[in-house]
Amino acid sequence: MHYKEKIKHIKIEDQPLVSVITPLYNAASYIAKSIQSVREQTYSNWEHIVVDDYSTDDSVLITEKLARADKRIYFVANKTNQGAAKSRNWATQLAKGKYIAFLDADDLWHPEKLMKQIRVMEKNTCDVCLTNYLQIDEEGNPLHKRIKALPILSYKKQHKNNYVGNLTGIYNASTLGKIMAPNIRKRQDWAVWLEALKISGKPAIGIQEDLAYYRVHDGSMSSSKLHLIRYNYLFYRSYLGYSKWKSIKSLIWFFWEYFLVRPKNIEKY
Repeated sequence: MHYKEKIKHIKIEDQPLVSVITPLYNAASYIAKSIQSVREQTYSNWEHIVVDDYSTDDSVLITEKLARADKRIYFVANKTNQGAAKSRNWATQLAKGKYIAFLDADDLWHPEKLMKQIRVMEKNTCDVCLTNYLQIDEEGNPLHKRIKALPILSYKKQHKNNYVGNLTGIYNASTLGKIMAPNIRKRQDWAVWLEALKISGKPAIGIQEDLAYYRVHDGSMSSSKLHLIRYNYLFYRSYLGYSKWKSIKSLIWFFWEYFLVRPKNIEKY
């Protein structure tokens, strides 16, 4: 099942509110462009909740200025550094939208992202939706790598590996409730999307279009595989509460999926 529609417009009165969540920490070089990519959406009924996590650069000044220019941008700040999970959770608690979407402070969206996803979700009574995304470097130049969304993503498949690019995912908070990220160092987004699919009981729909841009930094988890074993074992052992044997077995399936199956969904262009 593939979804590739030409969607030009949805009447404002038919647009349910989408809450866009952005944790912010020392991203002065990127945050304005990230917020601008939300403001340029062809879908207009959104609120953008930005939570600053005690930045020490100009992130706060930049975001406050943008918030004054657009009332749909809601800016709040932690009094101490809390970490990305707690920042996302605070924003989730504040969210008023039927749908919740995520965009990190250095990533970008295609102008039609929300329009296309909400149209598909409303039309198909879908609780979770994701899309393709492209990788860019720190300067915003294309790395010519596309991560393709699975057309249909089940809980079982998501359990083996995280197939949801967090910057592409949207879930229906009116049916699933607000899903909080666990306070773990890594794999927070994996946990959120796995929980969303578990609660939904239905597979997610993946739109086969490039609707987001993920910025790859030197030394990031996306560019380094050094910690794969540790973090993914802890995901199964600590977060899901599996026994050592079940965690090891799940980890083996993870690596099978990661190295032999998932690369089929990554292509150069």
